[in-house]
Amino acid sequence: MKDISKILAGVSAALSLALAVPVHAHHSFPSTYFVDQTVTIKGKVVEFMFRNPHSVVQVLAPAQDGTMVRWAVEWAAAAALERDGKASRDLLHPGDEVIITGAPGRNPEDHKIRLYTIERPADGWKWAGKYD
Repeated sequence: MKDISKILAGVSAALSLALAVPVHAHHSFPSTYFVDQTVTIKGKVVEFMFRNPHSVVQVLAPAQDGTMVRWAVEWAAAAALERDGKASRDLLHPGDEVIITGAPGRNPEDHKIRLYTIERPADGWKWAGKYD
């Protein structure tokens, strides 16, 4: 009986330790984007979703064939941008003209980009960086 108590105590201790270790699960950007390629779009902000785990800038800009499409541009988390003083909820507004560079999405029909740089020519504001 003492052996069973020792085993249960050991299992309980192991579970406690396992649950105490933080888990850092995250999707893989290379599975969603061509991280070895870069595209540039120039268009107007439709919507700016300043949120976690990733902010998203919706931009109306021409595709390669010239048709206007709505691009979903994935940016860093709101908390990280705010903490670094790089951006705030009021940074981008519908109608703002922006130039964005980043990694194109693997499915061209999705019109997705992982943001590397963003510029607002009207006032010269720029942001550049990488995030996980």
